[in-house]
Amino acid sequence: MLRRNIIWIAVVIALALAIGSAFAEGGFRRYLKLSNEVNDLKERNQKQAAENARLRREAEALQSDNAAIERAAREDLGFIKPGEIVFSLEKK
Repeated sequence: MLRRNIIWIAVVIALALAIGSAFAEGGFRRYLKLSNEVNDLKERNQKQAAENARLRREAEALQSDNAAIERAAREDLGFIKPGEIVFSLEKK
């Protein structure tokens, strides 16, 4: 009988701790928040890795591909060839 009472007391204490953890700021809610943050950071890392790969390809193209160099000079620096006319269409 004593052993049975001890087991019930242990179960009640365990349930009280579990419920307390579920509602405490540093408990299960914090775990869920941190888990969501980890998932968000993983997604951001994947996007950054894709952007890094794109920039790496662009840098490699700028070292060897004349068409890529010309495109970059025109788009990024606004260069034009002699005799070309530039029309600037901007929305207001």
